[in-house]
Parts: sequence; structure tokens; C-alpha cells
Amino acid sequence: MSLSLEEIKKPITAELDSFEEKFRESMRSNTPLLDRIMHYIVSRKGKQMRPMFVFLAAKLHGETTDATYVAASLVEILHTATLVHDDVVDDSYLRRGFFSINALWKNKIAVLVGDYLLAKGLLLSVENNQFRLLQILSNTIREMSEGELLQLEKARRLDIEESIYFEIIQKKTASLIASACACGTATVTNDETLIENARLLGEKIGIAFQIKDDLFDYEEAEIGKPRGIDIKERKMTLPLIYTLNQTNKSTRKTIINIVKNENTKAEKVRWVIEQVKQAGGLDYARNKMLEYRDEALSLLQIYSEGAVKTAITNMIHFTIERKV
Repeated sequence: MSLSLEEIKKPITAELDSFEEKFRESMRSNTPLLDRIMHYIVSRKGKQMRPMFVFLAAKLHGETTDATYVAASLVEILHTATLVHDDVVDDSYLRRGFFSINALWKNKIAVLVGDYLLAKGLLLSVENNQFRLLQILSNTIREMSEGELLQLEKARRLDIEESIYFEIIQKKTASLIASACACGTATVTNDETLIENARLLGEKIGIAFQIKDDLFDYEEAEIGKPRGIDIKERKMTLPLIYTLNQTNKSTRKTIINIVKNENTKAEKVRWVIEQVKQAGGLDYARNKMLEYRDEALSLLQIYSEGAVKTAITNMIHFTIERKV
């Protein structure tokens, strides 16, 4: 299956066009510096996958409302705030091929911009009396912070187990997609069973999404070599965790030493990547990713067939088949 996001968007094209206009307007500021930064952020937006999940989840359960647009804005504002803060935490100077906020305006301004966006999200929910959305997304902010701190703690000792890895990605990555689906659903129904089903659906998709990102690190880049970026950043991803659990003590010790102390040496990183491939780490991760894909698809079975269900099904497949 090689569907593009543009094809998947078809049932919600009108909603996304209207949302883009509303979102752009909501990001304006009377402070000149903030307005310049907000314009820079909006003009370099990504695929808008999270607002897509909001609108698709809403339309799966009914017709979109004004609250659905608020939910989509909240999710996108929250996502943007976390990216701005993540770039500061990771000392990252590029975001989607463009300079990050901290690269252009330094860390102090980047942190304040992230705080401003979080406050803007809180105000947007309160001003629109969307307290259920505020509850869902506040819980998500807490989980994402916990996940980031847990990852930082474990990266120091590289003692991460598979169960901890899944806890980290559930909190760091999957919780935001889960909240996008839950929020979209909550704008058209008060049925908590349906809201929870949508949240779980998003969580399964989010975990599969992150495992796919892990696999990118071992696949050939444009220059014909594996990326190895996660290894250089001492991130313990699923293929590597599996390999450390499967390999002999000597190889395990060498891998840990390279990840800890020699992660900038290209030939050493390539050796680690080769060990992961030989140990079956990539196959194991792919199979886990497919398990979560199947769990997500099974959660869709309670809904009747239609264009929206088909779009979400295709979105699930796109998540694990995407090239970037």
C-alpha cells in the first residue's frame, strides 16, 4: 500500500483547510518578536498528522463541531510547544530541515516560547469552556514530561529493559496521538467508552509510529549508509535493546561501551548496526510494530464501514510504511 497523506485527508479536506486558517490566526501575537517566531513556526509546519487524527476521530463518531476545531488547535499548539522544548533539551539546531527556534533565537527565548504556547493552549480551552479537553491534554503534558525524564535517567546507565522502553514511548510519543483521538471523539460524544476506545486506538498507532522511527536509524539513508543517529545520541531503541538481551556477554559489553564512549566514531556505530542486524533486532522490532498495527485495526472493528473508517485504516498503514 502506498497511499499518500493527501489521499487519506480526503474525508476531512474541508475541515483541515478551515482549521489551517483558524490556527494561523490563533498563533498571532501583539508582541513583535513573538509574532515573528509564531509566523516562522506556522510557515514550517509538518504533516499535521495530529490534527488529522482529531478530525478523523470526530467524524468517526459523528459530525465535527466548533469544539473539534478547538481540540485540533489545542493538540497542535501542545505538539509545537513540546517540539520547541525538546530541541532545547536535545541541543538540536535543526527541525524538519529548518533551523530550530533555539538555533535562531537561543535557548532562553525558545524556552519562553514553549511556555507561551502551553499557556496559550490552557487559555484556549478555558475560554471555550472545553474542560474535558483540558483534562485530557493536561494529563498528556504530564505523561510526556515523565517519559522524557525517564529516558534521560535511563540513558545515563543504558540499563533500559523492554518494558521500560515501551513505558517511555507510550508516554513520550503515543500519549499525544492518543489524546488527539480522544479529544476529537470527546467533541462529538460524551460516551466515555467510545472516548477510551479512541484513546487506545491512538496509543497503539503512536507506539507503532515510534517503532518505525527506531527502524529508520538502521535503514539506508540517502547517502547509502544507515543513519545511526539514535546510537550517537545514546538512545536505547527497541532493535538495540533486543540485541543486548540476545547477544553474548562480551559483545554486549562492547556495544554498551561504543554507545557510551565511542558513539561519534562512524566505523564503531556501523559495527553496532551490523550486530543489531545479525541478532535479528530489526525483525523483532518490525514484528512488534505489526502487532501494534493489528491491535489498532482491531479497535476499529466496532465501527461501520465508510470513508472515514477507511481513511483511519489507511492512516494506520501509512504510519508504519512511511519513508520519513
